[in-house]
Amino acid sequence: MVNLGLTRVDDELVAKHPGLESYAACQSHAFMKGSGTFVLGVAGLFAVQMALQKKVPYPLQWNLLVSIVGSSVGSYTVTRWETQKCSDLWLLLEKGKVPDRSLPQLSNPEESKGTGKTKYGDVMD
Repeated sequence: MVNLGLTRVDDELVAKHPGLESYAACQSHAFMKGSGTFVLGVAGLFAVQMALQKKVPYPLQWNLLVSIVGSSVGSYTVTRWETQKCSDLWLLLEKGKVPDRSLPQLSNPEESKGTGKTKYGDVMD
């Protein structure tokens, strides 16, 4: 039996999806990494702002606000990257291939040869 959070998953479902335990461990690691990023980010940004406050004094509430907002953005970004890796792992375990996440290449439009006419009847060079 595999545990996903506080719930237990039936053996029947685990047999149908053999990568479920690896995926669950990966997701747990991703969320813990995001939580750690938040905590360390708040502490780090707060310490940097306290050092800077000697040169540019401003209220403590702004230190806390900037630290929390900045760390939230960083934590979200880290968690999103790690979760994407877990999704790729799940697809690899289930289908045997990883999706191509590269940006699609835009084709260069061919230049028209000769003169053309617009919908208004004007001749273009």
